Amino acid sequence: MEEQSRYDAKLIRILRAAAAVFAERGYHRASIRDISAATGVSLSGLYYYVDSKEELLYLIQRQCFETILENLHSDLRDVTDPERRLSLLISNHLGFFASNMSEMKVLSHEADVLSGDYARKITDQKREYSAIVSDLLDALAPQAHSVDLRRATFSLFGMMNWIYTWYRPDRDGPVNVLATEMTHLFLRGFGSGLQDGGIEGGGGYNATSMWRAV
Repeated sequence: MEEQSRYDAKLIRILRAAAAVFAERGYHRASIRDISAATGVSLSGLYYYVDSKEELLYLIQRQCFETILENLHSDLRDVTDPERRLSLLISNHLGFFASNMSEMKVLSHEADVLSGDYARKITDQKREYSAIVSDLLDALAPQAHSVDLRRATFSLFGMMNWIYTWYRPDRDGPVNVLATEMTHLFLRGFGSGLQDGGIEGGGGYNATSMWRAV
């Protein structure tokens, strides 16, 4: 068990460094040698943990979706109010990715790189996450779908996923404030003030790094 824990911790450190390299250089321009230099692990040492650069990208994406889904299921447990559930979802998503900006950039820019079983497994995780969001939005206003649920779902993801291009905590404030404002914008629109919406802040996001075993 202790040996397995050491193995897992080292793999996670490799994945974290690989995410930073992919975010900086792009997947196609980055090489295994770049990742070896970033981690201080020899090429033979890297190939002990993974078979290819594509497997590294797959494991980064898998870890992201596993972590965010696990956190989300925990946050939503025993919460029934639809608006509160949406607030928690947005808070979980933004809090996670604000603490893992390299991973967010990799997921956004390298979404179509994976092939074969790797692509299918990540697609299954994305579909699970999208279905949760769609069901949550459906519960908000099942009788008033003036906007198609699919379009609403991916519009929300669009709002959340691109924060890595502009969000700076020193300029834009804490991520929980961002989550509250984004929840209000999505539910009420820009034209109504925050005081009119009564949106409760998400609050319960995990601001620590996704690399929990490090």
